Amino acid sequence: MADFFLGESLVGEGNEVAHIDLVIGSKTGPAGAAFCNALTNNKDGFTTLLAVVAPNLAAKPDTILFNKVTIKGAKQAVQMFGPAQAAVARAVVDSVESGVIPRDKADDYVVMVGVRRDGRRGSFTGDAADDKKIYDYNYQATKESIQRAMAKKPSVQDVITGSKTAKHPFSPK
Repeated sequence: MADFFLGESLVGEGNEVAHIDLVIGSKTGPAGAAFCNALTNNKDGFTTLLAVVAPNLAAKPDTILFNKVTIKGAKQAVQMFGPAQAAVARAVVDSVESGVIPRDKADDYVVMVGVRRDGRRGSFTGDAADDKKIYDYNYQATKESIQRAMAKKPSVQDVITGSKTAKHPFSPK
């Protein structure tokens, strides 16, 4: 049995596009160690934060967001700490409520969510302007990532089959 589960999803378009990379696992395993390390070792431009539904109401399972590209400026920070954080927290809670994450594991698991929600390669550009799209795209991408992680999708056969015709949206080829 796996010590942790991985999920990924790309949703949306334009500068508000959301790309989520996600890890779910036990607090007592490598995911729990990574969770604690990430939460306590912020770096300049790269911040982890607890996902909260509202102040004083943290998501369950315990969830952190981390940015996958450097945040530059107050506008980008507000978008990360605002609509992106709210979307991730709500998607995690909704995944427990719907049974995708087993309710009896909500206190045992941690979730780590890598957020990249700007359509430009390599950095937040500050061009994302629509907070509703940021929320909606991050919510959907987080829910899809959780569903894929918990279902162990894609399967090896899905990857082999899909790799014959799939095209990466940011690949020059």
